[in-house]
Amino acid sequence: MKHQRNAALAALVTLAVSTPAMAHHGFGRFLMTESVSYSGTLTKLELVNPHSYLYFDSVDADGNKIEMRCEMRAATLIRRSGWDMEAFVPGRRVDIMARPHRDDPHSCYLEKITLGGSIAIDRNDQFSSSTPVDTSNRPKTLTSGEPNISGDWAVEQAVLTIPPSGGTGALVPRSVREDFAAGRITLEEIRARNPPPSRPVYTDKGKTSAEAFRMWSPEDNPRLSCKPTSVIFDWTFDWPVNRITQTTDAGENVIDISYGLYSFSRRVHVGMAAHPANLSPSNMGHSIGHWEGNTLVVDTVGFEEGVLVPPTRNSDQLHVVERYTVDTDSWILRREYTAEDPVYLAEPYRGADVVLLSETPFEAQPCQELTFEFSSGNQAR
Repeated sequence: MKHQRNAALAALVTLAVSTPAMAHHGFGRFLMTESVSYSGTLTKLELVNPHSYLYFDSVDADGNKIEMRCEMRAATLIRRSGWDMEAFVPGRRVDIMARPHRDDPHSCYLEKITLGGSIAIDRNDQFSSSTPVDTSNRPKTLTSGEPNISGDWAVEQAVLTIPPSGGTGALVPRSVREDFAAGRITLEEIRARNPPPSRPVYTDKGKTSAEAFRMWSPEDNPRLSCKPTSVIFDWTFDWPVNRITQTTDAGENVIDISYGLYSFSRRVHVGMAAHPANLSPSNMGHSIGHWEGNTLVVDTVGFEEGVLVPPTRNSDQLHVVERYTVDTDSWILRREYTAEDPVYLAEPYRGADVVLLSETPFEAQPCQELTFEFSSGNQAR
C-alpha cells in the first residue's frame, strides 16, 4: 500500500509548483526587501484564515510601549506544518525579524520568531506532527454501493525552498523538497509531472475585466474580504483540508463538500436527473451528480456573478463540470474540471488537481482579513 501511494505521488505532483509564492499572501502591503527587528512580550495569537496574526508589545527608543501585530500564514497551513501552539503563551518573550508594512507602523509580516529565547521558528518551517493515514480497514464502497470518497482530503502541501544555485525560492511539494534543494530534480521537471490549468481564453469583455482586475483589492478579490472565490479555486488554494460526507437525506443520496479555506459548503444531489427551474443564483450554484464507475461526475449551474479564478470573472451563465475519480488502492482522489462561460470565456477553461486523505483532520477555520484594513480606514486591534 505504501509503495503504491508513493508511486502515485511521484506521478501526480501537486499544481502548487506553478504558483508563485507571492500570489498566496498580501505581500503587496509589505516592504519585502526591508527587515525590521523587534523584542517584546507576546499578548495574543489568532489562528485564522487567510492570515494568522501574532500580537505583541514592544518598546520604542524612548521606552514607550508599542502595540504590534505581525501577519503570519493561514491557520490551516500552520496546523498542517506541525507548529506547537502550546509554545505561544501570552506573556512570553518574543524576538522577531519581520518585514515592515508600507503604511501602518504597528503592522509587520513575520519572517522569524524566537520564543522565550530558545525556540526559533521560521515562518515556512515544517515540522512532523502527524502519522500517515491508516487505510488498511477503510472500505472501498459504502453500504449503498457507491465508491467511498467520504473523509478529509487535502492537496499535498507545498513548501518554500531555495535551490542550491541561489534565487528567490520556489514552492515545491513537500515530498520532493529535499531532492529539489539538493539539485537532484529541477523545477521544470516537477512542473512537467502535472502541468498547470489551461490559460483562460477570453471574450472581449473577459479580457477587459481581467486587465482591470485589482488583485490586492478586497473590492475585486473575494478572498481578501473572507469570501469564497469559486468551487474550482478554493478546493486547493493555500492547501486547505476539505471534508466530503456521503449521506442519505429524505431518501436522496447527497454528497456534502466542506471547504477548509473559508469554511463554506456545497451539496451534490446524486441521481437527480436535472437542475430545478428558477434557481436562486449563489456562489456555490446548484450541483447534481452521478457515478460512472469510480468517477463522480458533478454538473453545476445557477451561479451568481463573481470570480472564477483571479483575475477571471464569471457571469450567471457559468457552467462547471467536475469529474472526481478515486483510486481505492492508493486512496488518491483526482479532480478534472471544465468551466464554460460565454460572457467571459471564449473557450472552456480546464484543469486538474489531486488530493490525498489528510493526516491533519478537517477543522472549520474562522476568517479575519486585517492586511488591507489600514488602507481602508477600518483598523482593528
